[in-house]
Amino acid sequence: MAQDNLTAVLYKINDIRLEQRPIPEPQDNEVLLQMACVGICGSDVHYWVHGRCADFILKSPMIMGHEASGTVAKVGKNVKHLKPGDRVAVEPGVPCRLCRYCKEGRYNLCYDMVFCATPPVHGNLTRYYTHAADFCFKIPDHVTLEEAALLEPLSVGVHACKRAGVTLGSTVLITGAGPIGLVTL
Repeated sequence: MAQDNLTAVLYKINDIRLEQRPIPEPQDNEVLLQMACVGICGSDVHYWVHGRCADFILKSPMIMGHEASGTVAKVGKNVKHLKPGDRVAVEPGVPCRLCRYCKEGRYNLCYDMVFCATPPVHGNLTRYYTHAADFCFKIPDHVTLEEAALLEPLSVGVHACKRAGVTLGSTVLITGAGPIGLVTL
């Protein structure tokens, strides 16, 4: 494995630097991913331009990115469902798995969610990145890594449509031309 781990690090407003960072080792329940595609989300732009996104404020350097796909390079000792070479989409939010919301299957509401590129947690706009293996999903051969990186924003759009009761033939207004808006079309 190459020792090159070029990483996009946001230091402060309008100060993104490309740096070499150490390649991390996966913990027992993690995988090391060689990142293939990472989208630029509206939240990334907010951190870059404003130093914050909603209540999350950039207080120290942070690796950007959370809309991602990659190839498994290494697995932690407890990981059985993935192996090196598997192509995966990354679900960027990792919940506690223990709270009421997690147990009800609504882990997106978990108060203890750890979310990529949300201070103080680093993102995955880097060549190598470790992530919880159970939040990395194998993609079929016919799905490209570029398409897989769009699964997270697509899931946001699908969730919004379900919540709003949108069905085939509904008339809707989509505001925003970022990844979520575009894949929701």
